[in-house]
Amino acid sequence: MKYWKKERGGLARAVLIALTLFTLTTVLADEHDHVYKEGDEVVVWMNTVGPLNNRQETYPYFQLPFCHGPHSLEHHHETLGEALQGMDLVNSGIPITYLKTEANQLYCKETLDAKDIDVLRYAVDNQYWYTMFIDDLPVSGTVGRDESADEPMDPHFKPLYVYTHKSFTFEYNRNQIISVSLQHANPVELKYNQKSLELSFTYSVDWNPTDITFEDRFDSLLETDFFEHKVHWLSIFSSFMMVLFLTGLVSVILLRTVKRDFTRYDREEGLTDFDRDLGDEYGWKQVHGDVFRQPPRLMLLSALMGTGSQLVILSGVVILYTILGDLYAERATILTATIFLYALTSFVAGYTSARYYTRYGGKDWVKTVVMTASLWPGAVSLIGGFINILAIYYSSSRAISFYTLLSVVALWVFLCFPLTLLGTIVGRNWGSQVDFPCRVNPIPRPIPEKVWYAEPLMIVALGGILPFGSIFIEIYFIFTSFWTYKIYYVYGFMFLVFIILLTVSACVAIVSTYFLLNSEDHRWYVFNMWRKMESVALIDSLGIGSVL
Repeated sequence: MKYWKKERGGLARAVLIALTLFTLTTVLADEHDHVYKEGDEVVVWMNTVGPLNNRQETYPYFQLPFCHGPHSLEHHHETLGEALQGMDLVNSGIPITYLKTEANQLYCKETLDAKDIDVLRYAVDNQYWYTMFIDDLPVSGTVGRDESADEPMDPHFKPLYVYTHKSFTFEYNRNQIISVSLQHANPVELKYNQKSLELSFTYSVDWNPTDITFEDRFDSLLETDFFEHKVHWLSIFSSFMMVLFLTGLVSVILLRTVKRDFTRYDREEGLTDFDRDLGDEYGWKQVHGDVFRQPPRLMLLSALMGTGSQLVILSGVVILYTILGDLYAERATILTATIFLYALTSFVAGYTSARYYTRYGGKDWVKTVVMTASLWPGAVSLIGGFINILAIYYSSSRAISFYTLLSVVALWVFLCFPLTLLGTIVGRNWGSQVDFPCRVNPIPRPIPEKVWYAEPLMIVALGGILPFGSIFIEIYFIFTSFWTYKIYYVYGFMFLVFIILLTVSACVAIVSTYFLLNSEDHRWYVFNMWRKMESVALIDSLGIGSVL
């Protein structure tokens, strides 16, 4: 935006305000409403540049010795998501005017010294490519070309060329831009040990009408062949068959096995004490007085329960939100929406955690609030902080600024934590009534020895295979989109897989808990804690990770 100096005097100030409002209206009309009039400026925002073989290694575009054209608009991060994703939009200064054709027009010159030439040679040799945004449409291009054709050659003497001409082809429908394509030309050789070099950067613009509507303009950027591959349907079918198998298994356990256990226990109740002692007592009834015992790590388990419930609801809401809104068409909109939805669902985490903690007799609820509110953000902050330190060290555009970090901390302090506290108060006072069906024995029952694969940790490890197997194909597509240039848009598939994941996890939890208790091991809370951590990781990789 153009920042005007305040002038003294009523008339000058009035004129200045009028011009400022006109400028703001013009900018809002084209940049935000995507509506142009003939003669309006079309801004080319340069984003980042980096090597093709590592698309997450990105740097500000003008770290390379390129020049700006004349421009008056500056970009500031409009959303928190843009800042967190490392978008560093800078006006290129290429003077493109709506519906005005240009041919080989000069927009800037740059004189390179020996150091700048070496930097550009390094960029071309490592296949650096850059991204830009024009009317919110992503456009990518390469810095230059290597004509050695991958032949073994001394890097100092490779024939490396930098492109100095950009040719833009726009398709428009009345007053809206539908698509932008970019071609490069006029390569200039970058010679080794060259002392100086003057580059003249030029551009061309062509405008072609089209019948494609504005709502469908992103279809050309979506790789339908990739996402509509048969492996997607095969993954859905295999996951659905897994759900049928597990649902049938749970039904057999609940309707037949448990019914048979009840019949046996009822028969044993009719025997005398002497006959019952001679009988073969085993199974889950033997630990009925210990299953509701307070877990040894109640606070951590409660925090995991609250965090898991919050992430489940958050993932479902975000996926539905993206299905209804096509948010991938706007820069960083999904991430921004996810952050604020996470803050708003903090109430769920506080309520679930406090309800569970108080139900089992927990007293230190203040620490529980802090742990529930800090567990997930703390883990993300540790990982993200380490990555951010590396990004700062390498001057990457992925580095998060101090002011952005302050914004995130303020969001947690003034929104996440108070909502978690409010949920804790509600859950502690109105949702924590103790309704255990039997009393707890004062002395824990000894746990009999059993085979190694019946231990809780082994059940957790083996039980995690089925939930992971139901979503690993979808995770492949998500991370393929995340680590490359592809746009993930098949959120209908994701929502179906999300439901399958919840169903499979619930069935596995029921079956595994039954096996554990039937072996007279009342340490179900160990299994539950590890299963909760496992489920949180899977749900995050499927739902939250896809949008971050």
